[in-house]
Amino acid sequence: MQKPLDIEVLIRYLDTKKELIDELGIYILQYDRAGYGESDPNPKRSLKSEALDIEELADLLQIGSKFYLIGVSMGSYATWSCLNYIPNRLAGVAMIAPVINYLWPSFPESLIKEDYRRKLIKWSMWFANYFPRLLYWWVTQKWLPSNSVIEKNPAFFNKRDIDILETIPGFPMLTKNKLREQVVFDTLRGDWMVAFGNWEFDPLKLSNPFPDNRSSAHIWQGYEDKVVPSQIQRFVTQKLPWIQYHEVPDGGHLIVHYSGLCEAILKALLLGEENLSYRPRPEVFVS
Repeated sequence: MQKPLDIEVLIRYLDTKKELIDELGIYILQYDRAGYGESDPNPKRSLKSEALDIEELADLLQIGSKFYLIGVSMGSYATWSCLNYIPNRLAGVAMIAPVINYLWPSFPESLIKEDYRRKLIKWSMWFANYFPRLLYWWVTQKWLPSNSVIEKNPAFFNKRDIDILETIPGFPMLTKNKLREQVVFDTLRGDWMVAFGNWEFDPLKLSNPFPDNRSSAHIWQGYEDKVVPSQIQRFVTQKLPWIQYHEVPDGGHLIVHYSGLCEAILKALLLGEENLSYRPRPEVFVS
């Protein structure tokens, strides 16, 4: 099974910046969550199991009592879980275009009521939970649009994202050939169920795990992200002021691929350096 593309791209891009890695004196560890790569599937996966898997891996590899954690898109739900279950192990965290869960109880209805993504996720969760075989049949039908059509769809990606998609492999795990592999389908379904199901905690009520300001937490978001709305992400960081919010003005959901962004993320996370280019623009309200 192929590894999550977003993490692969992050690692691959940072490999081209070896001088920065050497300068910071760091190394990057990529791990396969349950069901990905060579990791065994876990049908009973949960938010807590994701955090404990990370903690166990850190201990087995003896990387130290604290470590930094970077989560990208869907992988960010594991980062939220670590902030809740193992905050004492974290030296700092960064989430890049992190998914949000419309079931988080602290979201006001007025903020999410008209968001069409909420309805799409609700129906997808219903099928994934009650009719997984029907969902499997549906996503693997030959007459449905291919993932290449999805990738070019402006409903999901802005212009800059679509340009990026011309230069990267895309989303190999979402091809019909891959989805026909039951283990791939089950892994993606399990991810979806955990990420968008009922959480055991409310992320918007988490306490600051870095009260001494020796470490930091960050969210990086594209202002034009069509998968995760920037206005909702802003609300998240308003509720959690200990998370530093960075915004790419013309960025979509694929900001992790943008030139220079990974360097800015590492410098903010490890050195506390703020790149003013990613300071969020003020909201303008017209009456």
